[in-house]
Amino acid sequence: MKTFSDNLKRLSISLERKGVDTLQINAGKLCNQSCVHCHVEAGPDRHEIMTLDTMDRVISFVRESNIKTVDITGGAPELNPHFEHLVSSLKHIKCHVMVRSNLTVIVENDKKCLPQFYKDNEVELICSLPCYLEENVDKIRGHGAYRKSVEALKMLNGIGYGKNDANLMLHLVFNPTGTSLPPMQKKLEQQYKHELFNRFGIVFNNLYVLANIPINRYERYLKKIGKYEHYLELLKGNFNTEVVEHLMCRTQVSVGWDGKLYDCDFNQMLDLYLKNGKPYIIGEVALQELIGTDIQVGDHCYGCTAGSGSSCGGSLTQ
Repeated sequence: MKTFSDNLKRLSISLERKGVDTLQINAGKLCNQSCVHCHVEAGPDRHEIMTLDTMDRVISFVRESNIKTVDITGGAPELNPHFEHLVSSLKHIKCHVMVRSNLTVIVENDKKCLPQFYKDNEVELICSLPCYLEENVDKIRGHGAYRKSVEALKMLNGIGYGKNDANLMLHLVFNPTGTSLPPMQKKLEQQYKHELFNRFGIVFNNLYVLANIPINRYERYLKKIGKYEHYLELLKGNFNTEVVEHLMCRTQVSVGWDGKLYDCDFNQMLDLYLKNGKPYIIGEVALQELIGTDIQVGDHCYGCTAGSGSSCGGSLTQ
């Protein structure tokens, strides 16, 4: 089977960054959960956290580069002690802020003030809920995770998220529980909306379906159950040339918790730096220097290019 790089060469595709519309920030690997499919290998025992100094350099970079959208992730980014400072500072410079939340953190760790904080700063929320069925969610995230997620969603709905206010957008994220490609996004979104509304009166704006990337913790899990080669072949066998043009790495840059820059969050977890050489550090490089650079690839990139494609915003084609 051809490598991802071989396929690009065969298709005469030069994968390079076209611009930087979005800066994605990993605020740290600390998390209140340890999910099986987590490529970050986040968990309660992780100590990698973005410092206030690095955070301020990120904020300065965004201001000087006039980047309009910042996507904050983790771990659970809300567990970074400087999280509120980051969000409010970005909002102060009129930057659109997105936060990727696992929902359960909102009802744990004395974080029940978060929904109002999100509303005050008009944060767009992308919240992971790997299934609308309790059994499947708890299997992935631990007993009680589904109930806590539902409680958090009700809190967010209660202050206006997921309804008709364009400034209070609430999206959910689906990951397959097995070794399969994500289903069609719009069809599954209809099922999610039907089930969550009928069961709990919960509403949300959009559903994003994401493929699980076979690296780190998920790679070890697949090998443990004897499904790693099967899953990798499934991704490779469903390589879709039509989505390559729309890959998120072409219009964004990822910042690690330590300030190092990467083409995407997955490359970040593999220590695959920009240009695969001496790491660029936030604040030590101008935005213009990041545009037009070749994107580092590996066979994990099949995860983003299989089937309908997968990105932080869900499917790349319908």
